[in-house]
Amino acid sequence: MKKEKLWGGRFSASAEKALEEFSCSLHFDKRLAAYDLRGSWAHAKTLAKAEVLSADELRQIIDGLKRIRWEVKNDSFPWHAELEDVHTNIEARLCELIGDVGKKLHTGRSRNDQIATDLRLYLRGNVGVMQLAIHSLQDAIVRRAEEERASLMPGFTHLQPAQAITFGHHAMAWFEMLKRDFSRLDDSYKRINCLPLGSAALAGSGFALDRRYTAELLGFDELSDNSLDAVSDRDFAVELCADCALLMMHLSRMAEEIILWCSQPFSFVELPDSWCTGSSLMPQKKNPDALELVRGKSGRVYGDLVALLTIMKAQPLAYNRDNQEDKEPVFDAIDSSLACIRVMKGIISSMRVDRKRLAEAAQMGYTTATDLADYLVRKGMPFRDAHALSGRIVCHALERGCRLWELPLSDLRAFYPGADEGLLRALRPVQSLNSKAIHGSAAPQEVMKRIQAARLYLQETTCRGGPSVTSIMR
Repeated sequence: MKKEKLWGGRFSASAEKALEEFSCSLHFDKRLAAYDLRGSWAHAKTLAKAEVLSADELRQIIDGLKRIRWEVKNDSFPWHAELEDVHTNIEARLCELIGDVGKKLHTGRSRNDQIATDLRLYLRGNVGVMQLAIHSLQDAIVRRAEEERASLMPGFTHLQPAQAITFGHHAMAWFEMLKRDFSRLDDSYKRINCLPLGSAALAGSGFALDRRYTAELLGFDELSDNSLDAVSDRDFAVELCADCALLMMHLSRMAEEIILWCSQPFSFVELPDSWCTGSSLMPQKKNPDALELVRGKSGRVYGDLVALLTIMKAQPLAYNRDNQEDKEPVFDAIDSSLACIRVMKGIISSMRVDRKRLAEAAQMGYTTATDLADYLVRKGMPFRDAHALSGRIVCHALERGCRLWELPLSDLRAFYPGADEGLLRALRPVQSLNSKAIHGSAAPQEVMKRIQAARLYLQETTCRGGPSVTSIMR
């Protein structure tokens, strides 16, 4: 049986099959079904409050929506590609179930404000899902940081050994990156959680719909103030994609560091076999493919953001069909980000840290040269002079092929007559670390303070999220 389109009354000829296939969005937007049902439930209740629907009609519609919800949940819903999208499929099925009363549901709304509402509901729920995932990864990082809070390692600039830090301090840098990502999602939620329903096609509804009542039913904090903007706005989706892009940039940086660390020239960490793959040709290979995919998927999510910006950049007000293309980039950005968060959690939780190798690396590259300059400053020498003298002493140690603290005192005194055993002690990486006991530093005691603060943050920070989709239609 051929399914009728919602807009067919104006047309005297059927759409070309190629057009139907080209314009169909059902293959991706049917994931919005639960949110569309929820919006329809709230709209029906609002229509009843405005006396557009009788109590009996409202009951029939809600019963029909409940049946459809069950069918969608159990994969028995009869989807029809010729009906173009999720909205039309649900409405057509409602009419099959309850007859002409189902045709009243769309009174006072358009697919324009309907999809804007669905997408906001979807994103609102996924902000909470992403925040929970980020917290889970942060918890794994904090656990690893505590285990390695005193594990000496080199910190790098320009990928060259720079100063001694601890593995725990490095891990807590990852925590801070993710803390900003969590905060950005929290901020985006405020702009997502604004109700467009009631804007209809672009000019608002001609029925006396109580939009505040609708907002309360759906858990929205605000109402859109301009119907023209409300149906065409996708800033909230662009912003969430941007949040995902920044998150993926951080995950990619983390992945790149672990890729370097598990390579043989570094050998700082070892990944478990369960998180690696092999080569079809070279039997000895153990490749960090999962981390490389995280790195690669960052580019994919950047593409999602650019795609969405490009879709929006030349659209006149109000709604245009271009916006059909907004959902796949948003869905992909969220799906990819969540998958990568889970991979990073698994790897960080299970990788083995080679503390001996880390400590050896921290003693290479003259990572305490700054401590030498600081020592000279404490003795009254201007920093620039101390910097220059320390550089000359490093060159001397290079010529002798030894570490700074292995230089004989007689050699040091040739550069600085006041050199003593205290200077040699200050040049050891562990002493260097312990000397930096200020807020946010790499000193193990300060790292532990930050770990304790992080645990408190994870306990006290609330993940966003509106009312559960499964709690609707009561």
